[in-house]
Amino acid sequence: MIGSPGTRHRLRGAVLAVAHALHRLGRGLSRSWRRSLQLRVVVSTLALSLMVILILGFVLSSQITNRMLEAKVDAASEEIDRARGTVDRMLENSDPSSSLESRLEEAKSALTDPTTDGQAGNNAGAFEPVLIVPGAGPRKETSAGPVNEVPDSLRGFVRAGKVSYQYTTVPDGSGVGPALVMGTPAGSDISPIELYMIFPLTAEERSLSLVQGILLTGGLVLLGLLAAISLLVARQVVLPVRYASRIAERFADGRLKERMPVHGEDDIARLAVSFNDMAENLSRQITQLEEYGNLQKRFTSDVSHELRTPLTTVRMAADLIHDNSDELDPVLRRSAELLTAELDRFEALLGDLLEISRHDAGVAELAAEKLDLRVCARAALETVEHLAAESGSTLVVDMPDDAVVAEVDPRRVERILRNLLANALDHGEGKPVALRMRAEDDTVAVVVADAGLGLRPGEEKLVFNRFWRADPSRVRRSGGTGLGLAISMEDARLHNGKLEAAGAPGKGAVFRLTLPRVRGAGVVSYPLPLRVQAFAPAPALEAAATEGAAADGAAADGANADGAHTDGPDTDGANGDGAAIDTSGSEARR
Repeated sequence: MIGSPGTRHRLRGAVLAVAHALHRLGRGLSRSWRRSLQLRVVVSTLALSLMVILILGFVLSSQITNRMLEAKVDAASEEIDRARGTVDRMLENSDPSSSLESRLEEAKSALTDPTTDGQAGNNAGAFEPVLIVPGAGPRKETSAGPVNEVPDSLRGFVRAGKVSYQYTTVPDGSGVGPALVMGTPAGSDISPIELYMIFPLTAEERSLSLVQGILLTGGLVLLGLLAAISLLVARQVVLPVRYASRIAERFADGRLKERMPVHGEDDIARLAVSFNDMAENLSRQITQLEEYGNLQKRFTSDVSHELRTPLTTVRMAADLIHDNSDELDPVLRRSAELLTAELDRFEALLGDLLEISRHDAGVAELAAEKLDLRVCARAALETVEHLAAESGSTLVVDMPDDAVVAEVDPRRVERILRNLLANALDHGEGKPVALRMRAEDDTVAVVVADAGLGLRPGEEKLVFNRFWRADPSRVRRSGGTGLGLAISMEDARLHNGKLEAAGAPGKGAVFRLTLPRVRGAGVVSYPLPLRVQAFAPAPALEAAATEGAAADGAAADGANADGAHTDGPDTDGANGDGAAIDTSGSEARR
């Protein structure tokens, strides 16, 4: 039964299948329409050609129909004039004693007799005459022929003494067919008489159908020829464009010697010449830039190595002076301290230059080993604790309780986290800096966020450029070289990981390091979102951290005046934001 649940379910499934098939077909056609210039040209040409053919066919069909009907009306007018004369003669020469019906039948027979004068020159074709004598007083209407096929409206015009015609339908052998009915008044001793002649239009209808069939066939043939022509013309234009597109794709892939062949002197040939000139210029400029880049890399590497020896000599002399600075006057002692500090920064800059040159040369090696990434994070935090103390910032840490094991290079990961933390402390405006770590089955993510100056739109990419600074007037508390984030980006890429940044002016910046847990794998998920202030501590936590720092500072005055500290176990805060690391020289990490 059609109303059973099984039948309705199968019917619904069939409808859904058809709908899905139509949807896929529509998407395929839409994709082909968007991607194929040749298809759009051919379809547009066919649509316009079909419109022109339909309009032309309609006009030709209307003109042919009108001409055929006009010729039929002219021939029928001539024929009815001859018929009127024949009727007048027949009625005048007929026996007056015979009945009116018989006299009308004789006249009707004379009209259809082929031997009657004028029938040999009949151009109107077959017809059926109708003779009507209207009734007058007690006399009834008398007629000969099919009176019921004559329209009443036409009889009104004839009674008024006008020669008129009208198109109508009359029965034929196969049903009902079109016909032309023409009427005229006839004069005789029997007055008045109405003469009508019914001309079937079956032959004209067949002729018109034949003409319309010929026009339709010709239109279809013409449409097919236009489709072939448009396809050929479109291919002549589209194929060179496709070839140029493939050449451009190969050129973009690094095949700088790819060129388009030039044939002839037409527009396509000029396009090929222009493309080849452009490719030649780009190839030359790319080659020059590569040579310039290689020269820069070699220069950086050579200068870094060459400066090692004089720097070592100057370092030895500076250390000697610094070791004996107690014997110097205060001005010279301060100069010795400044010299030592700047030599430390100069040595760090040389180290970074050598490291970045190794990345540029592609010789940087990954000494990966399985370890707990929390160890790298703790080492980086210990390194920047003095920077946090100088800036007055609090380090807020949120790491998992369980070990986060991954195959990484501990030196490089620690350097990445150290650079991110130092950068956050430099631009954190003394506000807390948060470090958060989360892990999934295949990926580990570490986020470092601050609530300081932030980044303007577009600067999230520029921060990883070498020697780039958002505000050149700002002083680096960390004594950085300007290459830390650039080296961090290269270290992340060496791990097949990702280092990303985001920020907003006045709301802080956030950096996310995402690493695969297995060496050689890629980043397949992101355990932590990259969102500004997503991991910044709440105001309550910030206030608590500030109070704790003050208390630790008071304790440090008595117990640890030298600012030393001892490590304690990390504990997660109750609110999930993590614990704070004391930056005021206290003895314990909370």
